[in-house]
Amino acid sequence: MTHTVVSSPKKEVVIGFDRPFCVIGERINPTGRKKLAAEMAAGDYSTVEADALAQVASGAHMLDVNAGIPLADEPAILAETIKLVQSLVDVPLSIDSSIVEALERGLEAYQGKALVNSVTAEEERLESVLPLVKKYGAAVVGISNDETGISEDPDVRFEVAKTIVRHAADYGIPAADVVIDPLVMPIGALGNAGTSAFRLIRRLREELGVNTTCGASNISFGLPNRHALNASFLAMAAGAGMTSAIMNPLHQEEMTGIKGADVLNGVDQNCARWLKTFRQAPPTTITDGGETRARRERRRRRG
Repeated sequence: MTHTVVSSPKKEVVIGFDRPFCVIGERINPTGRKKLAAEMAAGDYSTVEADALAQVASGAHMLDVNAGIPLADEPAILAETIKLVQSLVDVPLSIDSSIVEALERGLEAYQGKALVNSVTAEEERLESVLPLVKKYGAAVVGISNDETGISEDPDVRFEVAKTIVRHAADYGIPAADVVIDPLVMPIGALGNAGTSAFRLIRRLREELGVNTTCGASNISFGLPNRHALNASFLAMAAGAGMTSAIMNPLHQEEMTGIKGADVLNGVDQNCARWLKTFRQAPPTTITDGGETRARRERRRRRG
């Protein structure tokens, strides 16, 4: 059974086929968030702090940290953000950057075993990122595209994933430490995006034996009622074998879909987490005499 183990100084998270679906919180990312980008560039991390705490409180098992701000010192900001987030929460982090120098600064600052986000099958990227992953003993997200771009054919993307896993092995990185992103396409643009993704996820699990992740909201881009569609996708993807996703844990519709998938996939033993979340306590109605109805019933039974 493939287990991808990541850790912080206080907590270990295992991503695996026999484990509950791993939620990687996406909100510490200034892309498309002008206010957050301006704050981080100015050294104001108040929104980062709030987002970190809120995501963990909402059930995130890990947090993705990105500091991609145009014309800013991304390596320094990323390292500073990682130190801050690790001082606030005990979950492991995914260090997210397209800049190799930023990844290295982030890994230097990180305490524990991080998840590096990400490497593609482009030769230059493989040769620059994989040595860092090995040096710092991290795990890595492998994205299924190469110099030719992103293929719409899931079989081509599977071969690209195999290339990443093979190159990782050349650097002494086991397949268990490679989490493949199969690249989920928007269903509004490609009508077979869902079925293609599920087919590819199954192959990645059954033939390559690797864990998988994705940007969960990609599937619903451009469509209304995105949270409902994302929830359906996440549950079906988990059924096909996906083991994690980078997503917003503050949206309870998606989180409910994941919890339901854990129950139905048999990784929520005895439905314990489902019951803890959704079982309601019995009512404690006050009677006219100021005594709760439940207490009165107990007293009557004893008499």
